[in-house]
Amino acid sequence: MDKQKRVAAIHDISCLGKCSLTVALPVLSAAGIETAVIPTAVLSTHTGGFENYSSMDLTAEMPKIIKHWKSLELQFDAVYSGYLGSKEQVDIVCEFLDNFKSENTLSVVDPAMADNGKMYALFDSGFAAEMKRLCQKADIIVPNVTEACFMLDKEYIPSGYDQGFIENMVYRLSDLGPERIVLTGVHFDDKTVSAVAYDRKAQKMCSVVRDRIDGMFHGTGDVFASALTAALMNGKDLFRATEIAVDFTVGSIKRTIASGAEHYGVDFERGLGEFIKSLEK
Repeated sequence: MDKQKRVAAIHDISCLGKCSLTVALPVLSAAGIETAVIPTAVLSTHTGGFENYSSMDLTAEMPKIIKHWKSLELQFDAVYSGYLGSKEQVDIVCEFLDNFKSENTLSVVDPAMADNGKMYALFDSGFAAEMKRLCQKADIIVPNVTEACFMLDKEYIPSGYDQGFIENMVYRLSDLGPERIVLTGVHFDDKTVSAVAYDRKAQKMCSVVRDRIDGMFHGTGDVFASALTAALMNGKDLFRATEIAVDFTVGSIKRTIASGAEHYGVDFERGLGEFIKSLEK
């Protein structure tokens, strides 16, 4: 039997509400990947719509975890980072990549900081420069259109852009350093949503287009990026991995709508069986 692959997942933990590590850990584990975690913070709930939630910042603990891992001489097949709450945490993850990324280590960065034309509440536009610095060290980045616009100092357009606008954005993102880009939340029109994947080495780009589903669904970016990472680590090429991640995310949204529990994140759990089958095809 082949040696089991290992990924380091660097995200926060929301004790209730499906996002960040409570998505990444089960999705990657279901895909057969050993998942070691560096939690950046612990929150009682996710921050989308809940009030009076508790939060404990774990920035001071992160270097201690990393120091212990270094003493164990751990090696990773992939490093996958998501929401980081401060410049200091970005610095820590950059240093982690410098110390643990080998020639065969895949680095995936989801620059989670903004959506729908606005930065998340704890950030200002200057944080985009910090996240851009981390993206320069990545092999693959998974921004949404808002995050891409902030990192590239482009005006955000919510929908109706042409192919040239998106292609220019993707090429410029690749110029930052990462060889592969997956740009999510692309609305070429009001009826569809696309994920646009670009492989600079192969000089290929493709769009995975699905019907648009109206509504606010927390954690979908984490579901998508986790599924994408899992598919890549299971040997899928970028374009097939993007398709698998899109379909897993869309299915999670549809199940959530059917159950009427949008507030708590999307129902990805009951789609894990089909997700695993898609990895085996």
